Amino acid sequence: MHNPKAQTAALLASPEDTEQQFYEALQHADLERLMEVWADEEDISCVHPGGPRVVGRGAIRAAFETVFMQGAISVTPERVRRINTGDTAIHQVLERVQVEGPEGPGTKQSAWVIATNVYLKTGYGWRLAVHHASPGTAHDIQEVIEEPAVLH
Repeated sequence: MHNPKAQTAALLASPEDTEQQFYEALQHADLERLMEVWADEEDISCVHPGGPRVVGRGAIRAAFETVFMQGAISVTPERVRRINTGDTAIHQVLERVQVEGPEGPGTKQSAWVIATNVYLKTGYGWRLAVHHASPGTAHDIQEVIEEPAVLH
């Protein structure tokens, strides 16, 4: 007997696996694959750059249906900072999005998005609970990192 939930859990064995599936679904405008990475919790949420908070599977699905009407999203996670504690993982991601350049169709330029992805470990593997994305700039490529204090 075929168990799609068990098959999905195998693909979502780590937060990194889930993140890879999420970005690949965006790159292919694959709504079904994208929704498979989301947790089944009622309070899951998504914020697109400059958009409102969208809560719940139905609302998130509708938001991505609207986004995918424009086609696939050429997005690549460039830098990921990870915090993993037990059954929760938080990934802060600098996303590079290829958009049409000012010269028109066929020309591309990079836009930057800063995203936070929160993953929960469930009985069906690691699942996305929150995706919050904000517009970024070329200056976001360089991170401001606090230097460790020097002890004498």
